[in-house]
Amino acid sequence: MDIDLLAKMVKEAILDHDAVTLPGVGCFVAELMPSTFSDKGYTINPPYRRLYFSPRQGTDTLLRDMYVDANRADGVDAPMAERILTEFLAEMKEILKVRKMVLFPGLGRLRATRENHFFFVADEELDIWPEGLGLAPISLKTHVETPEEVASAVAGLAELIIEPSPEPAPEPVAESASEPALEPEPISEPAPEPEPVPVVEPEPVSEPEPEPAPEPTLEVRHEHVVTRARERESFPTFWKVLLIVLGALVVLLAIYALVGRLAPGWVDKLLYSPEELEILRY
Repeated sequence: MDIDLLAKMVKEAILDHDAVTLPGVGCFVAELMPSTFSDKGYTINPPYRRLYFSPRQGTDTLLRDMYVDANRADGVDAPMAERILTEFLAEMKEILKVRKMVLFPGLGRLRATRENHFFFVADEELDIWPEGLGLAPISLKTHVETPEEVASAVAGLAELIIEPSPEPAPEPVAESASEPALEPEPISEPAPEPEPVPVVEPEPVSEPEPEPAPEPTLEVRHEHVVTRARERESFPTFWKVLLIVLGALVVLLAIYALVGRLAPGWVDKLLYSPEELEILRY
């Protein structure tokens, strides 16, 4: 048995089954994948059947039965086929751990990581879904019409065009043979003009003169003068208070500086606690 025969049996078995077990190694699993978008959403890829490798062990005996059927003429039975298949897969597993890759012709490559975890990389042209034969990607980009398509579209539009029917010409109206004679209108006499009525002009009405505004009384003037006097008095009072406060602060600072020179120990007692005084002494 060799790797080419093993790859051929796996590909034939996976066409009709969802999993094919490699005894002592793992199993190949096939699953149907839905349609996908590519090219920034402008291309629809058809569904396909994906093949990958799983480290779990299956219970099927597909490879053993296929080997028995292919070598039945040579006297190979099920126990012998299982022994041959197990020994070959055990040797392949050791090679995979060392070389990190085993090629399955027509399928892909079985690889191993540094920690010897196995995974499968299928060939780009691998097709294990016969039902999907003929499916191709569909592009949603602008379609360039061929001359045949343009001609067929024009022919379809021509059938939809309905030629307008000619409108009937209006029938000429027969003129009357003789027109009735016009009777002369009676001449109306002019009405007498009315006599002019004398117009009486109305006498002009004199408008009342506006009353002069009352002059401000003495009490209002007195209140205005008192208010301005109070405003003048309040302004220097603020400065007086401010100067008194500043003078008091200056006197307190002078007293503090004088006491600090004459009795520095007393000032330290006010500023520091006994523990801090002990620290300052050292």
